Amino acid sequence: MTEAETAVGGVMSRERIIWSVFAKPWADLSGAQLGTLVSGIGFTGVEIPVRPNSFVTPQRVEARLPEFVAQLGDSGVVPISVAGDLTEPTFAACQASGVPTIRVMAPIEADGYIASVARFRAQLQQSARWARQYGVKVGVQPHHGRYVASTAQVLDLLDGLPHADFTLIWDAAHDALAGDDPMLTLEIAAPRLGIVNLKNAVYRALAPQPGHDSATRTRTQWRPWYVEGAEGLSDWSAVMSQVRLRNYAGPVCLSGQYTEPDRPLTEVVARDLALARRLYDAAAGTD
Repeated sequence: MTEAETAVGGVMSRERIIWSVFAKPWADLSGAQLGTLVSGIGFTGVEIPVRPNSFVTPQRVEARLPEFVAQLGDSGVVPISVAGDLTEPTFAACQASGVPTIRVMAPIEADGYIASVARFRAQLQQSARWARQYGVKVGVQPHHGRYVASTAQVLDLLDGLPHADFTLIWDAAHDALAGDDPMLTLEIAAPRLGIVNLKNAVYRALAPQPGHDSATRTRTQWRPWYVEGAEGLSDWSAVMSQVRLRNYAGPVCLSGQYTEPDRPLTEVVARDLALARRLYDAAAGTD
């Protein structure tokens, strides 16, 4: 497929990159409302949350997702993925709607890493028959905290599963929170790379809780703090250089996730989209 013929969700794009956004901040909007909003910002792709608090819920995914996607198309917006569960109704709805990927994360539960990874691996193996039957990929994303947290760990989790059905969704913020380097992790991710997520974060120290003496704490407590693309631990310039170097021609998805945005969310996301496009264009020399 050439640079001018990238396809997502059955719709052809004339751009090499499908600039996309995760619709979680606007989860209650209809497809028509969401399409108008995100296309107005400048996006041509969207990841659709299929969650209990969303317009498309897991219980109604087969009934609602096809119409939702059709309404997005009226605004020139294609679905790159859904954030949902690995159930047969979700696979069937994605096939009917032209959604190519279901994005999931691998949780670490109370019985520890080894048992949790084995259990999630079994879920992936079970879903393989639906991935083949419906022609819908499973994309696994690293996530900080009580999840499989690094690119290398996700690749280990996916080892042996068919590349055609199971991809890695690389995430700039969680890559940085794990202390990794995109110059290395995008290299090892390349054979399975399905989507590049763009967001950014730093760690901030938590203030002592009322009634607690900070002098008695054994260590400082830290939390992730989601910031604009130019302000965080992830070097988006390095990310775009690797995207160019690897000849990646798929979705780049912004999250719209900011801990304390200083202006309306649509304005902050638009500014990050403009930054990402500038960095992508500036990295042309690495092609």
